[in-house]
Amino acid sequence: MVIIKDLYKRFGSVKVLQGLDLTIDEPGIFAILGPNGSGKTTLIKSILGMVIPQKGDISIDGHHVLGQWDYRNKISYMPQIANFPQNLRVIELINMIKNLRQETRLDQPLIQMFGLTPFLDKRLGNLSGGTRQKVNIVLTFMFDSPLIILDEPTTGLDPVALIYLKQLIQQEKERGKTLLITTHIMNLVEEIADRVVFLLDGNIYFNGTVKALEEQTGQSNLERAIAEILKKEYEA
Repeated sequence: MVIIKDLYKRFGSVKVLQGLDLTIDEPGIFAILGPNGSGKTTLIKSILGMVIPQKGDISIDGHHVLGQWDYRNKISYMPQIANFPQNLRVIELINMIKNLRQETRLDQPLIQMFGLTPFLDKRLGNLSGGTRQKVNIVLTFMFDSPLIILDEPTTGLDPVALIYLKQLIQQEKERGKTLLITTHIMNLVEEIADRVVFLLDGNIYFNGTVKALEEQTGQSNLERAIAEILKKEYEA
């Protein structure tokens, strides 16, 4: 369970989160959506402890986590851009993360799934963006974390890798995990998300199912529904 209460964050004079409240009290796939500057990344990084809000509270499974660090061992995080050490080999990076986490490790099946065996001894700086993203996926899903946060996870993936990623996401959901996903790919959200949390100007504009959002906006699909929301805001 993730409970966020009255979360405020500003960078200088720019208010990014403005009293945001969010409760996720059941497992499933939650898509965190919103235009650039809406507060998506700041919200995620606040949950991870990478950004410290000026006001508010975050609790995970009943524990207040602001200012703490050990709770992160129960979170798997996949950043949008995998900034790996360029001279490190793939297998060295995987082993390093395994040693740091010291938990249940499922790296070998994932390495085979994403065809990374030929790349294990290659340096990360010599890999294509798509291959680095596959390494990113392995590092995220090889641990048995109850909370999984994926920031634009489809970036650079080929169609086959995308299918495998969606399978992994569904499998984790079926195992009772909570997954928070940011993405600009509306087809992906329609296909896998149980709920949509739509942010606008640092607040939650909508929290519910894709179908409910379509009905609220009178649109036939999610992409049109989002466009309708933004159109009204721009015209206001």
